[in-house]
Amino acid sequence: MQKNTTPCYYGDYLQLDKILTAQATESAKYGSEAHDETLFIIVHQVYELWFKQVLHELKAVLSVFAADVVKDEQLTGVVHKLKRIITIQQLMNQQIGVMETMTPQDFMSFRDYLVPASGFQSVQFKMLEIGLGLKSGYRIDFDKNSFYSRLNEKDRLFLESLEQQLSLFEQVEKWLERMPFLEFGDFSFWQMYQHTTAQMLNEDELTVRSIIQIAEHERQMQLDEIEKTRAKFAALLDTEKYQQLQQEGTFRLSQRAMLAALFISLYQEEPVFNLPFQVLTCLTEIDEHFTIWRYKHAMMVQRMLGTKIGTGGSSGHEYLKRTTEKNRIFTDLFNMATFLVPKASLPLLPSAVKRQLGFYFAGSENA
Repeated sequence: MQKNTTPCYYGDYLQLDKILTAQATESAKYGSEAHDETLFIIVHQVYELWFKQVLHELKAVLSVFAADVVKDEQLTGVVHKLKRIITIQQLMNQQIGVMETMTPQDFMSFRDYLVPASGFQSVQFKMLEIGLGLKSGYRIDFDKNSFYSRLNEKDRLFLESLEQQLSLFEQVEKWLERMPFLEFGDFSFWQMYQHTTAQMLNEDELTVRSIIQIAEHERQMQLDEIEKTRAKFAALLDTEKYQQLQQEGTFRLSQRAMLAALFISLYQEEPVFNLPFQVLTCLTEIDEHFTIWRYKHAMMVQRMLGTKIGTGGSSGHEYLKRTTEKNRIFTDLFNMATFLVPKASLPLLPSAVKRQLGFYFAGSENA
C-alpha cells in the first residue's frame, strides 16, 4: 500500500468546512429563523449524498452490462453493488421518519420562503430514474409534462442527453436477449411448459367452479382472471399476441428477454442460474424500495400539507400517490410469479443444456 506523501487530516479529507457550513436557512434572511428549517435542509442534503453514492454504484453496473459478454465473476460484482444500493435505499426510507419529527405547523413557519423550489428539481434523483429506465415515455402524463419544465436550461439539456443513453432496464433486456434459452436442440422445454401451464390453469378453473361457498359474481370474477392469465400464458410464445400486449402496457420487456428471465426464475436453484437470478431479484427489490420511498414520501406530504399544492406547483399528495402507482420500471419481474409452475412439474435440464449454459456464463467461445 502506498503511503501518503503528506499527513491526511480528518476534517480536511472530508471537507467538513464546506459540508457543515452549507445549511443556510431561507427564513434567517427574513429576520425570523425557523428552528426546523435546519433539519429540513440536512435531511435533503443527506438524501442527495446517498443519491450520489447510488449513482456511483449504478455507473459501475452499467459499464458491466454494456459489454457483449458478461461473465460470472462480473455478475458477482454486479450483485454486490446492487445489494449495496438496496441497503442505501432502506436507510433512505427510514430517513423519512426523521423528517416526520417536524410538525405541519413547524413546516409552515418556513415553507413559503421555499417557493418555487421543489424536489422536482433534484437532478440526481432524475438521473437515477433515467439511469434505471424510467424515461419520459413511461411516465404518467402530468409527470411527463412537468419533468423538465421546473429545471433551468443547463439541467434540462443535461438530463435530455441522458435520455439518449442506454438505461439499466435496456441493458439488462439486451443481456437477457443474448442468453441461449430458446434454442435447445432436441430439448423441447417450451412445449412441455405450455402443456404444464395449460393443465395448471384447467385445474384452477375446476377448483373455482366447484366451490359452493362463493357468490356467483365472485366466481365469475375469478374465472375472468383465469382467462386473462390464460391469454398472458398464450402470448408468451406467440410473437404477435405478445407485441399486442406490449403495446397495451401488459409487458415492457421484449418477448425474448421475458422468456429468458422466466427460464432463469423457473430453474433458479440450478447453480448456473444462481447469479442471474440474484441480479433479477435485486432489480425487483430496487424497484420495490423506490416505490416504498415514493409511497412514504406521499404519506409524509399529506401529513404536512393536507390537500395544499406543493411548493413546486404540483397537486402535492395526489401527484405523489399517482407516481407511486405508475412510475415503476421492472414490473415484468414483479409479475414473474404469474408464470411460475411447481418445481415438481419442471422437466430436468439435460446435461448438454447445462453445459451449453455453463459455457455461456463463463464467457467461453464454446457457448
